[in-house]
Amino acid sequence: QMWEEAIALGKELAEQYENEMFDYEQLSELLRKQAQFYENIVKVIRPKPDYFAVGYYGQGFPTFIRNKVFIYRGKEYERREDFEARLLTQFPNAEKMKTTSPPGDDIKNSSGQYIQCFTVKPKLDLPSKFHRPVSEQIVSFYRVNEVQRFEYSRPVRKGEKNPDNEFANMWIERTIYVTAYKLPGILRWFEVKSVFMVEISPLENAIETMQLTNDKINNMVQQHLNDPNLPINPLSMLLNGIVDPAVMGGFTNYEKAFFTEKYIHEHPEDHDKIEKLKDLIAWQIPFLAEGIRIHGEKVTEALRPFHERMEACFRQLKDKVEKQYGTRAVISSLDDRRGSRPRSMVRSFTMPSSSRPLSVASVSSISSDSTPSRPGSDGFVLEPLLPKKMHSRSQDKLDKDDLDKDKKEKKKEKRNSKHQEIFDKEFKSTDISLQQSEAVILSETISPLRPQRPKSQVINVMSSERRFSVSPSPPSSQMTPPPITPRTKLAFSIQSNLELNGMSSSEISDVPPPLPLKGSMADYGNLMESQDLISPTTSPPAHQRVSP
Repeated sequence: QMWEEAIALGKELAEQYENEMFDYEQLSELLRKQAQFYENIVKVIRPKPDYFAVGYYGQGFPTFIRNKVFIYRGKEYERREDFEARLLTQFPNAEKMKTTSPPGDDIKNSSGQYIQCFTVKPKLDLPSKFHRPVSEQIVSFYRVNEVQRFEYSRPVRKGEKNPDNEFANMWIERTIYVTAYKLPGILRWFEVKSVFMVEISPLENAIETMQLTNDKINNMVQQHLNDPNLPINPLSMLLNGIVDPAVMGGFTNYEKAFFTEKYIHEHPEDHDKIEKLKDLIAWQIPFLAEGIRIHGEKVTEALRPFHERMEACFRQLKDKVEKQYGTRAVISSLDDRRGSRPRSMVRSFTMPSSSRPLSVASVSSISSDSTPSRPGSDGFVLEPLLPKKMHSRSQDKLDKDDLDKDKKEKKKEKRNSKHQEIFDKEFKSTDISLQQSEAVILSETISPLRPQRPKSQVINVMSSERRFSVSPSPPSSQMTPPPITPRTKLAFSIQSNLELNGMSSSEISDVPPPLPLKGSMADYGNLMESQDLISPTTSPPAHQRVSP
C-alpha cells in the first residue's frame, strides 16, 4: 500500500515507454495504474504501523548488534507485546529490561543478554513539494513513512509535588533518535547513529498538548467532511473527552497552573508562551463547534441524549472561553470555494431579457470602496428607445401613445428597482474589492415597424448601392430613417397636390421617396438601370395613407 513509491517508479517506467521504447500499449496500462494509485491515496484508509526502539546490551550478543540501539518498523496493527514476543523467540536466553532509561556500564559489560524495547514516535518530515497546506489523507503517509527521526518522551517531576495539579511541575525528558537511513527501506530496521536529549518545561508541554489536540479535532472533522460514511464513535469519544469536564478536566488544570498571578510574577519570561496557550484555548472552540455540528447531523436517536448533554457542556465551555480569551472564527472551506460573483451579478441585472421591453440601461462605474454609485433611486436610467425624429402622426394619436409610454416606463422602473434591491443586497455581502471601471452602457435600438407591401408590389432591387427615386426634389446626401407608421394597409394613388394626411409636400421633409412608375402593368421587374432614362414628363406618384 505504499502507492506513493509505486507512482515514483511508474513515472520512471513511463519515461522509458514513451520516449525510448515507444510502447504506448504498456504506457496506457501504466497510466491507468497510476490513476488508481492516486485515487487510493485519497480514498483508502491505511493502517499506521508502530515503531519500536530495541537495545541489545551485554557481551552475549553478536558484535554487529552488541550494545547498540535499532529502530524497528512493526507490522500492521502489531502491539508492542506481540513484537516483544516475536523478538524474544530469536534470543530465548535474553532478559527483558523493565526500564526505558539507558543502562549502566555494568549491564553493558556483563556476559548476559539484556533487551530493552519501547515504542517511539516518528517525527514528520514533509517533502519540500508540500509548500502549502494539503489534505490530511495525503500527509498521513509521511507521518509513518520516509522518516528518519524518532522521539521518546518520558515525564520527570521536579520540585515539590502538587497534589491538586500535577501539570505544574511535570517536565518532559525527550530523547531524539536519528537512524542511518529513512524507514522503511530495504530493511524494516536500521541502526541509530545519533542520540540527543532535550527537556520540555511544563508550560511548553501544555502548549504542545493543546496544539496536538486542536490538530486532532481538525483532522477528524476534515475526514468526516470528506467521507460522510465514516463511523461516528471515534468522533463522539474525542469530543466528549474534551467538552465534558468530568472526563478529563480539559484545560482547567492549565489555568490553575500557569494563569495565576503567582506563576506570572515568578516567571516573567514566560509571558509570550502564556499568551500563546490562551490563543490555542480560544481556537479550540470553533473546532469543537464544527465537530459537534457534524456529530449532531450523524447521531442516531439512541445517542440523542448523549449528544444533547455534550451540547449543553459545550455551550457552558464556549461562554466561558469567549468571555476570558476572546472569539475566534474559522472560515469555512465551502465559502472559500463558493467565492463571490460581483461581475456576473452586474451582467445579469443590466442585460435586458429578450422577452422584456427593450430599454437603455446605464450603469455607472463602481467606486473603490465596493459601493455602487448610480444616479437615481433605483440605480437605472431609462431612456426612450425611439430615435429623435419627426413622427408623421396626428396629435391625438401622439398624446395617447405618450400616456401608454409613461405607464410602461413606470412599470419598468418598478421592476428594475426590485432588481436593484436584490443586486445591492447580494453585492454588499461580497467582501471583494473591484477596480474602478468605466461606465458600461448596454443599449439596443428597435427598428420601426413598416407595413408589408403586397407581393405584386415587391421591388427587385438590382443594385445594392443605388436607390431609385422619382421624387422631383434632389436626392439627399444623408438618408434619414423612415418614421414609425401604424400597421395599416396601404393604398397608392396619383394625386397632383401630393397630400399626405392633410399635410402638403412642403411641410413633409422626411417622407421616404415614393415608388417608381411601373414599366408594365404585370410587375416591377423591368426597372431601368439609370434614373436618367425615366421620362421627366411623367408626374411622380405619391403615398396616400388611408385611415382604417
